[in-house]
Amino acid sequence: MPITRHSAARYVALVLLACTVAVWPMAAATSVVRPEEVGLSADRLQRINDLIKRHIDAGTFSGAVTLVARQGRVAHFEAQGLMDIESRKPMQKDAIFRIMSMTKPIVGASIMMMIEEGKVRLTDPVSKFIPELKDLKVAVTTPAPAGQTTAAGTPARFYTVPAEREITIRDLLTHTSGLVSGGISNQEARSVALKGKETLADYLPRLGKVPLDFQPGTRWSYSAQAGFDVLARVVEITSGMPFDRFTKQRIFDPLGMKDTFFYPADGNPRMATRYSRGANGLEKQTNPGFMNGAYFSGGGGLMSTAEDYLQFSQMLLNRGELNGKRLLGSKTVEVMTSVAVPDTLPGRTKGEGYGLSVRVVNDPIARSSFMSAGTFGWSGAYGTHFFVDPQEKVVGILMTQTPDQQVRLDFENAVMHAIVGNGVLVGTH
Repeated sequence: MPITRHSAARYVALVLLACTVAVWPMAAATSVVRPEEVGLSADRLQRINDLIKRHIDAGTFSGAVTLVARQGRVAHFEAQGLMDIESRKPMQKDAIFRIMSMTKPIVGASIMMMIEEGKVRLTDPVSKFIPELKDLKVAVTTPAPAGQTTAAGTPARFYTVPAEREITIRDLLTHTSGLVSGGISNQEARSVALKGKETLADYLPRLGKVPLDFQPGTRWSYSAQAGFDVLARVVEITSGMPFDRFTKQRIFDPLGMKDTFFYPADGNPRMATRYSRGANGLEKQTNPGFMNGAYFSGGGGLMSTAEDYLQFSQMLLNRGELNGKRLLGSKTVEVMTSVAVPDTLPGRTKGEGYGLSVRVVNDPIARSSFMSAGTFGWSGAYGTHFFVDPQEKVVGILMTQTPDQQVRLDFENAVMHAIVGNGVLVGTH
């Protein structure tokens, strides 16, 4: 049932204040401080609340959770709006969100663990692990004959040529493989689509029948799901564990990420409802089809909370360690979060390179951003977003369930505008 923009705003007005001041216990490993203690301005952080309220009132999304930490201490943690419009349920700080492509950096960390153990190399051909992905073809579009036009919705015409080299682990981590990257490869992947309760092992070998969108390494083009699904399967093969068990045992449990998982039980009362914007306002949406209970999608299968994702982000900011538990070596994290694909490669955004599973700001001015050079992070298709600024020791997390590119950028800037000091805790040296 469509929810009108006016009715959503009316519901939000009833609960907004209560949501923003509600107090929820933080994890034992997460300390909360007054913003000024870590060089942030409480008044300026209030602008984040104002930003979110404007978007809720405008019907951009039903509600959001925002979190800002500096030097490992939380200075801002707010829930605003509604997590479910129909029941008028207020947004909770511990609400669980479908984080979609924010799964990818967790896959990246998992692959880096396998690299550290000597089980994977960045230069390894993917066919070393999935033989069916050897000898791939590359699609070349066939132009329409002179004077003819192609009707909308008509499949693109193409022929194939051999790939000049095999796709590698590095290609998948950097979205330079061309595997189901938004062009003809997506079109042809429909013929081998995931079915029923299939797993990564069942489905991914069929991608060997799908042509690549371009010669490997020649451009950047986002492989929304397939590329990182393949990487998750590589982790399964090299670790000997299903990907859900690997991430729980090697990442989530050590970091205390108690609310991050694939496939929660149906009806979880803390799951935020997913909405899309339609002509009549926000309309409830179901889970995507690949969430079948058996397919552990590295491209976008995880659910998490703002506080949980902070633990992962802080581990990366700390160069591989959190609360005495080391997941990765410091040099490994440095390589993972450095520019591997420059912003000059076709397909990249000016001022924004790409690392091994994360975007990396290489020129803040060119990106029209107030973040420091070296800031890294990523976003999810349903409105989740995170960034880590190593220079300022800041983590910013935004969780919604309706996508909007502009609010992500405005959130980043609002966080950075709140910095007024060097971030050294008052009373320390």
